[in-house]
Order: sequence, then C-alpha cells, then structure tokens
Amino acid sequence: MRFSSTPRGARLARRLVADRLDTWGHPYTSKANETLTLITAELAVNAVTHGRVPGRDFEVRLTATAGTLRVEVSDTRAERLPPTSPHEPPGDAESGRGLLLVANLADAWSVTPRCNAPGKTVWAEVHRLPTSHSPTLKAPQ
Repeated sequence: MRFSSTPRGARLARRLVADRLDTWGHPYTSKANETLTLITAELAVNAVTHGRVPGRDFEVRLTATAGTLRVEVSDTRAERLPPTSPHEPPGDAESGRGLLLVANLADAWSVTPRCNAPGKTVWAEVHRLPTSHSPTLKAPQ
C-alpha cells in the first residue's frame, strides 16, 4: 500500500501492519504483532525523514510465508542508503537508533534497489513468533 511521505503516512503504515497482522491471527498484543509493528514504525519514519522526495509516496508491503513475516518499506530516494551495520550513536545524540532497533528485533534485514522503479527497499524479516509475549531485544553482535 502507498502512503504519503508525511508523519501521518508513517503512522497510518504502522496501523495498517498492526491491523493486518491481527487479521492474520497475530493479535495486537502478540509478540509477532508488536515486533513487526515497531519495525514498520521505524522503517516508515526513516522513509519519511531520509527517503522523502516531494510529491512521491512511500510503499509498505507485508507478507507471510512458511515460518516468516516480512515487512518491506520502499521510497524513491536511491542515493540515501542506510548503513548496513548500524552502530550506537553517541550518548547525547537525539536520533540514530532506529536501525539499531530494527537490527536487534529482526531475524534478518537489508536494503535492496526497488524493482522496476527508482529508489530502495528496506526490508526486515521475523520468524513466526508465539502470540503471547512482548518483543525482546537480541544481544548485540
């Protein structure tokens, strides 16, 4: 689905993912729903903040395959790629922790060029999770 490259668009993208996961049998309070919703929020905010091109929307795709839930957030700004290995920003920094959070919550994530369109796609995958716990961060690697 496409969303306007605005804070409202990012908020709507997060809500769409939470609603869809609930429809697919992952209730709002389940670990899978909370984790994917948080990842989507971070990726959507990054698309709005760093990938915004005036007049262009960003896209969100959510898929479920055998054992894996995947969210993809695409924007039209190909020249602004996120770091593939996020690091903790200085303690006094007010931003820069979103991809670190994604890296800790997701089982896999990366950036790829968009197919048949300008821009990039940042995706994250989470193995199917039990439906009754809150998300937990993985130990730094």
